[in-house]
Amino acid sequence: MKKITALLLAIAMVLSLAACGGGGAATTPAPSESTPAESNQPAETAGTEAVEPITLRIGYMPNYASLWGVLSAMNKGYFEEEGITVDLWEFADGPSEVAAMEGGSIDLAYIGKGAHTLCIQGRAVIFAPSSVHTTDKIVVSADSGVETIEDLAGKRIAYSSGSSSESTLNSALTQAGLTMDDVELFDMDVSYMVSAMVSGSVDVAVAWNPYTTEILNQVEGSKEIVFSNGSINLSSWICLPTYAEENRDVLLRFSRALYKGMDYGSNPDNWEEVAQWCADQTKTSLEANLAQTGDAEWFNIATLTDTLQDGTMEGYYEHLQQDFLDAGTITPDEAVDVNTFTLFDVMKEALGI
Repeated sequence: MKKITALLLAIAMVLSLAACGGGGAATTPAPSESTPAESNQPAETAGTEAVEPITLRIGYMPNYASLWGVLSAMNKGYFEEEGITVDLWEFADGPSEVAAMEGGSIDLAYIGKGAHTLCIQGRAVIFAPSSVHTTDKIVVSADSGVETIEDLAGKRIAYSSGSSSESTLNSALTQAGLTMDDVELFDMDVSYMVSAMVSGSVDVAVAWNPYTTEILNQVEGSKEIVFSNGSINLSSWICLPTYAEENRDVLLRFSRALYKGMDYGSNPDNWEEVAQWCADQTKTSLEANLAQTGDAEWFNIATLTDTLQDGTMEGYYEHLQQDFLDAGTITPDEAVDVNTFTLFDVMKEALGI
């Protein structure tokens, strides 16, 4: 009986080996044409654990500044390397994104300058910087008579409260020695500002690209009023404080992939390609997105590493909070140590410094 059993086992092993040997080439899948060449998955070796696949719901705004880094990481396969699937959700502004995170609709989000007040107030935390703008712009109609920010007095101004639109307006008025009481304010969603300027309902729109470019293209004689008062206009990636506490590893994985994307997207040689990705996502023209590539300093890995190590990045966020204090957007009682709402340790660990 034992001999028969042994014989049967031997036959089974031979058949099994034959099947494996004969089908080895056929069972190895060919690389997908849609998979970027750079998205090689890390090999599973002894002592290396495979990352758990996750899907992250990401809030963004329909402009180049919001999408350049994340779309670069998506299209170059860097999120795939980290086992991350990105599900993009569009919003009009930062406050709407924070509300969506609080409601459980999204996990992470990109914000412009204005929504950083919500981080200072404890509703969100910053885990990755994105870009910095040092000059603010305001679009005025030809009939407004506005040539300088001092001319804003008495004008009908469209702005979006709680966003970088409001912080830009506050900065301009403060520099001009004016207050909100010295102008006629129209608080509206930034997407409505184009039609408001086209119809002549307002004289001035405080917005961001692509809306400012649309106004300039559609309103004959309109122009940008450029000013700089030394303020820092930062954009960042955020999540809820509780999410950061419970998902530090997720933030590190996302940041590692994002930083690789930012490194690719910040290279001027790649701007046209990145602008096309942004155009495809926002259903806008390549030209409109290319026009936005000069709007900021797009952080790359080298800049992030240097500014985090020498304290410059922390200084940016301190300066940003001071801008809000100077403009009266936050009160002195609300001001806090920037380390309470900015996760510099996550930034450094994701960069390996």
